[in-house]
Amino acid sequence: MLDSSKKIAILNASSTINEASKEALDAALIYGSYEQATSLFFQGEGVRQLLNNQNVEMVSIKDYLKTMAALEFYDIENIYACKASLTERGLREEFHLDNVQALNPDDFSEALHQHQVILRF
Repeated sequence: MLDSSKKIAILNASSTINEASKEALDAALIYGSYEQATSLFFQGEGVRQLLNNQNVEMVSIKDYLKTMAALEFYDIENIYACKASLTERGLREEFHLDNVQALNPDDFSEALHQHQVILRF
């Protein structure tokens, strides 16, 4: 178990719906259940995980995106999206979670580096 004083960042940079993105969400929930200060970051193709109206039937893994609604019960309230990643992909800030903060690249990097542990998926 990690030192409870360390802040954990989980960086989602892989494509929308795949095993890595499911593992990232599982890790966040595990750390949250142990009351670790955990934040989620979405960058690059990872920003697509936050968008409304995902079609999970096209891939062969269980629809885990509904599990994101449980994040607040695990006190995972800091969720950040890279605004430049959204813009590069022509995406709007229309997220299926209410508490996502879209940050410019400098603010995104600053928020990310306030964490002692960064796990990249």
